[in-house]
Amino acid sequence: MTPEFITTLFLATLFLNLGIEVFLNIKNQFHIGLHRNKVPEEFANTVSLEAHQKAADYSRAKLQLARFALFFDAAILVFMTVGGGFQQIYDLWLGTDLPKIWQNIGFIISTLWFLSLLHLPFSILSTFKIEEEYGFNKMTPMKMITDLLKGWALMLVLGIPLLWVILTLMERFFDQDWWLYTWLVWMAFNLFILWAYPKWIAPLFNKFTPLEEGEMKQRIENLLQRTGFESNGIFVMDGSSRSGHGNAYFTGMGKNKRIVFFDTLLETLSPEEVEAVLAHELGHFKHGHIRKQLVLSAIISLIGFYLLDWLAHQPAFFEGLGMTTHTPAAALLLFMTAVPTLFFFLAPFFAIKSRKNEFEADAFAAKHASADALISALLKMYRDNASTLTPDPWYSAYHDSHPPAKIRIDHLKSLKEKNHD
Repeated sequence: MTPEFITTLFLATLFLNLGIEVFLNIKNQFHIGLHRNKVPEEFANTVSLEAHQKAADYSRAKLQLARFALFFDAAILVFMTVGGGFQQIYDLWLGTDLPKIWQNIGFIISTLWFLSLLHLPFSILSTFKIEEEYGFNKMTPMKMITDLLKGWALMLVLGIPLLWVILTLMERFFDQDWWLYTWLVWMAFNLFILWAYPKWIAPLFNKFTPLEEGEMKQRIENLLQRTGFESNGIFVMDGSSRSGHGNAYFTGMGKNKRIVFFDTLLETLSPEEVEAVLAHELGHFKHGHIRKQLVLSAIISLIGFYLLDWLAHQPAFFEGLGMTTHTPAAALLLFMTAVPTLFFFLAPFFAIKSRKNEFEADAFAAKHASADALISALLKMYRDNASTLTPDPWYSAYHDSHPPAKIRIDHLKSLKEKNHD
């Protein structure tokens, strides 16, 4: 394996991925525009032409911005790797009098911060132009700055100790089984974040209040009792403080599980529809989707750390990606930023698995709540979130974690008929 081979492989996969993404992006934008002026027949009674056109225009605007981001991100990655950008940042840290471990931590943290800063203009355009234009943005510039500072502070508080442990293991056991020890640390860290997120991390960014007494809470508690689900509370999140979009989810693990509804969602759905939406979320838990995702993530990360160990011992890996300094820190940074490009082809398979999970969760909801209520809730959510009803089939199959609206609604209708038989 030579540096030239690594460079060629990296650039070939990067531009192949870019070509596929741009093709699907344009194809989806054209497909949505082609169906802009007519609401699909199955939705004609619930979605107005005005709402349908708004969703089409909103989706196309996001696709256009995403297309610019694709080219920008590819150009930045080329410049930072084969263009020597990563090495230049590393050289600045290597020129300091800091201990080696802090040079390496500073290099990784500052590089990731720099990359996020470069991408910030796209977040600003998305929030204050597209989301604002279509009536979804509730964010203020000051609130965005505050969220960014909180996010960066959290990255320092959590990231520095994690990097210190990982880099120490890599340095000390570089010619042994560091990758196995590091994987164990990584899994422990992920489980800790999953446990801590509901109670300690999420409240840093949003306000959570217990759901008020009433029909809605009673329905939810009855559903939890029927399905044997225990949680640490039912909460309403102030999603309206940042966006007009609505959603619901449950998070955490063990006794730290929480059910969370966006306040924007509760404003538009009836108690029966909220019950059906929650039943869908509980379906993910009852079918073991989260547990299976954790197991899959553990397997992938184990393979990933083993691959990183092999690459970190290959001088061509560093040189082919623009690094003249061959250290564990450089290998780790390249692995986080450049190596994922080589595995872009796996994304559609994860999307297929995710859509399968959504069908299973819908079946659970249809069995333990009301299929009609879930259908009406989904239609309201499609309308209120300006989600397109006519995505391009190729784009949807490649990217979407949820089935397209028509396929999902048809599936729920078939479940309703089956349950009635």
